[in-house]
Amino acid sequence: MTAEWGVLAVAALVFVYALFGKRLSDSILTGPMLFLFAGWGFHSLGLIELGHGAHGLYILAEISLVVLLFADAAAIDPSRLWRGASIPARMLIFGLPLAILFGFLAGAGLLPNWPLWELALVAAILAPTDAALSQPIITDPRIPERIGRSLSAESGLNDGFALPFVLFFGCFAVGGVHNEVQVPWWVFVGQQVGLGALIGGVIGYAGGWLLRLAQDRGLTSDRFGGIAVLALAGIAYLAAQGGRGNGFLAAFVAGLAFGEVLRGRSRFVFEFIETEGQILTVLSFFVIGAVLLPEGLPHVTWPMVALVLTSLFVLRPIAIWLSLAGARIGTKEKLFFGWFGPRGLATALFALLVLDAFDLLTMRDEILAVAAIAVLLSAVLHGLTAAPAAKLFEKDAERAETPSDDTLTDT
Repeated sequence: MTAEWGVLAVAALVFVYALFGKRLSDSILTGPMLFLFAGWGFHSLGLIELGHGAHGLYILAEISLVVLLFADAAAIDPSRLWRGASIPARMLIFGLPLAILFGFLAGAGLLPNWPLWELALVAAILAPTDAALSQPIITDPRIPERIGRSLSAESGLNDGFALPFVLFFGCFAVGGVHNEVQVPWWVFVGQQVGLGALIGGVIGYAGGWLLRLAQDRGLTSDRFGGIAVLALAGIAYLAAQGGRGNGFLAAFVAGLAFGEVLRGRSRFVFEFIETEGQILTVLSFFVIGAVLLPEGLPHVTWPMVALVLTSLFVLRPIAIWLSLAGARIGTKEKLFFGWFGPRGLATALFALLVLDAFDLLTMRDEILAVAAIAVLLSAVLHGLTAAPAAKLFEKDAERAETPSDDTLTDT
């Protein structure tokens, strides 16, 4: 009966969250934080058994990542990404690779016994930020709209941008033995990245074109848009997996192509992210608390904690500062962008992804431990600092905001 009581408790928790959602959104205890600690607590109380339930929970988290990658990408206008003056574009194109590079260098110093490619893999896992954990600061009325929208755009896209790095480094990490047991590593990389992107692009474009055609002929409406998002995300993922490409990358590229075809008429994607997407997000954090934290935290060492804290307090802030050199924003804004890059869903699920996809990694438990402590520390530290940081912009909130290219979202 334990499993049934566990499911009942989770359902009750979701209902309570719905009852107090607005009040929670105004506090430091966000939905993702609540479900993260709830999952950890449920496991500690024995309501969630890792032995029998972990695989099912992982599937739920995998589905969530696929759908959110597609939806976040579909909500973005990629044509604005290449405009050099765009703040999110700078953080994605320059800040993300710099954060990965700095993370690798810091890891080499703090974890000298690790294989170099696995250090690079951990750096890539620690780089992407989480849009759900950023919501309290993004939606705070004291934060200037341009800053909130820029953070939202960066957080929505950087998991998709970090994914190829994760795949490349994972392939290189097992390349020496991969050649002996499967196919040459470079063939594997080409299949994962090349085929994944190609299959995703074709499916996303075709799906968007068909949906647009159906809308033009009055065969459907925005009410059914969420169904299209779920279905196409699943089709892209499964088709890529069947074709030996990477399903997660396929879902992200499919979302980009889908959103581009429906540019100007994809408001339903934003509504999906705010409704069904939010449910998937909080349940994914429950999975992280119930699976990742109990499995990872026992293997945490002080050098790992030092790496995570360095990543949060030093490496991302420096990478973002350098990426914004020449941008017409002040020191306060640069520091703000650098600090508010909480690690959450992408960091946790990328760690689970690579452990599932690359079973020949030598530091499996340690990679899980780094991801676990990163999500835990980030959830607490960024949650506690959200309100004080927003107060710094209280006076700026009174100024009128004018449209600019500093956002990538399609409004």
